[in-house]
Amino acid sequence: MHRPTARVLTVLEILQSRKISGRELARRLEVDGRTVRRYVATLQEMGIPVEGERGRYGAYSLKRGYKMPPLMFTDGEALGLALGLLAARGLGLADLAPAVEGALAKVERVMPETLRDKLRTLEQTVTLSVVPPVNPPDSGVVSGLAGAVGERRRVRLRYRSVRREETSRVVDPYAVLQREGRWHLFGHCHLRGGARLFRLDRMLGTEVLDETFERPPELDAPEAVLGAVANAHGPWEVEVLLQTSMERAREGVTPMLASLEETEGGVLMRCTTGNLDGMARVVAGLFYPLVVRNPPELRDALKRHATEVAALAERTEDKVPS
Repeated sequence: MHRPTARVLTVLEILQSRKISGRELARRLEVDGRTVRRYVATLQEMGIPVEGERGRYGAYSLKRGYKMPPLMFTDGEALGLALGLLAARGLGLADLAPAVEGALAKVERVMPETLRDKLRTLEQTVTLSVVPPVNPPDSGVVSGLAGAVGERRRVRLRYRSVRREETSRVVDPYAVLQREGRWHLFGHCHLRGGARLFRLDRMLGTEVLDETFERPPELDAPEAVLGAVANAHGPWEVEVLLQTSMERAREGVTPMLASLEETEGGVLMRCTTGNLDGMARVVAGLFYPLVVRNPPELRDALKRHATEVAALAERTEDKVPS
């Protein structure tokens, strides 16, 4: 399906090469004349001098002498763009793959030979650490939700929970993000009355509503959003004192996992979780001394995990259950 923005850009591309009638534009774009006039008005509002001739044989054209400036990149910018496209291959949005490959081919085509060789060497020798996607969503869902975030419009979701319960809920979307190979929507859920994290692969349907919302001012910065996400994982409030420096703490704890705050004796890690056993595995994997402050049940989960690990250490091939 062609999007209005893509059609407007198509009109601009055609006008850069020739004068064309409104009827011919409508035929090429498979729209009516009124829609063509709306696209032309959009270009004019953007400051592009599109001129129209009235009458039976009237046509649209760009003002004589007007040329769109060529898109120019420095070598560093071109290389950065190409590497970004290479990383985009790992996002798991299969229906965007042709677009990514096409854009990469275009960038390579305009590169100097020496820079093109450097890119191909990087492509063959550099491995980008991108978590393989799990149940990747349709790119239309991602872009639709991202548009709702940008326009601050509410969305209605049909959602299936981990318990297979289906609900309909209205959400104020704050961010679309990828975490540990899964795509999520973070926002305020009106059904539950609080911030929630929704997996896109559990969404049965999405609808962007006309109703708008005001995002909390404390969530304007991306870092603040990540901190809020860390506290939207479940009912258990976790506090762990990491007896290390902030620099080392950040090596093991990502912003989406937990917030970090320097305090007496080290760094305080705060987050929420709905799975204490999973949090116990995360905490046990940290490579510095720590003290669990809350909840007490996390200590019990750590003990269970320690017992499981000790049992694994005792296993031998002749003791493995068949």
